[in-house]
Amino acid sequence: MEERKKDCIMKKNKNFIGKKAARFKKKIKSVGKEIYVKRELYYLMAPYLVLFAVFTILPVIMSIVLSFTNFNMLELPDFVGWSNYKRLFIADREFIIAIKNTLILALVTGPVSYILAFVIAWLINELPKKMRSIMTLVFYAPSISGNAFLIWTIIFSGDVYGYANAYLMEFGITSEAIQWLKDPQYILLIVIIVQLWMSLGVSFLAFIAGLQGVDKSLYEAGAIDGIKNRWQELWYITLPSMKPLLLFGAVMQITSSFATCAVSIQLVGFPSVQYAGHTIVIHLMDYSGFRYEMGYASAIATVLFLTTLGANLIIQKLLRRVGS
Repeated sequence: MEERKKDCIMKKNKNFIGKKAARFKKKIKSVGKEIYVKRELYYLMAPYLVLFAVFTILPVIMSIVLSFTNFNMLELPDFVGWSNYKRLFIADREFIIAIKNTLILALVTGPVSYILAFVIAWLINELPKKMRSIMTLVFYAPSISGNAFLIWTIIFSGDVYGYANAYLMEFGITSEAIQWLKDPQYILLIVIIVQLWMSLGVSFLAFIAGLQGVDKSLYEAGAIDGIKNRWQELWYITLPSMKPLLLFGAVMQITSSFATCAVSIQLVGFPSVQYAGHTIVIHLMDYSGFRYEMGYASAIATVLFLTTLGANLIIQKLLRRVGS
């Protein structure tokens, strides 16, 4: 009886694998046929596809391969298996701190800046044309101003001349200056505030463009179909019409949140006090740019890549439900 059961299970597994393989072959044939039919379009896209493959896909593959080696750029890579990953999650205390800080940054600045960018864009889109142009420039300016975030070092300066300390002492909230950028209690909070301020621009501009592109006749059709207020217009017409730009904005926000580096280094230094402002990208830069442990740095990059990819997939699933 047990042998018959095993045979049945093996036959079911074979049938299942066979069906999967047949579907995969059918899909490959279908894609190949579609590429052949639209081959002129692929000829035009070929230069970009080649550059994308060379400068994006190939480095990612090389990084994943190097993450299983010990490579110092002077000698040939030495295969070490999963050692780099074991060291990362078991023996590297700074990496665990970097993961915690990066996740906090991503969870706070990602959704908050994404929602804020859309709400501000939605409100500004209602303004007259001239006023809308001025306000768009005002909100987009921080993103194109390079190191404009350094003004925050003046605001959070640790002496009595810093704006934050001056106002707090004037209103009697504190009696002495707070070391905002040296005290681990405040460092991550300051980095989050500044990163939030910096990350509004790109998504905001995409949302403004998306709102301008919504077909006005859809609102008239929606009113005939029973849409009664602005919230229903937003959910059933505006957001579904902007799905590609919503996805673009989400990807940009996630990427910038997980890639926080310059803001932290410029504000709180490298390394920050007790690694309070340490992020995964700073950890990656440390091992690749200073210690030249490229295999270990590749493992850090792979973890960051997989985390960002997972976050993007989750966001895509959530955005599919918009307007449903």
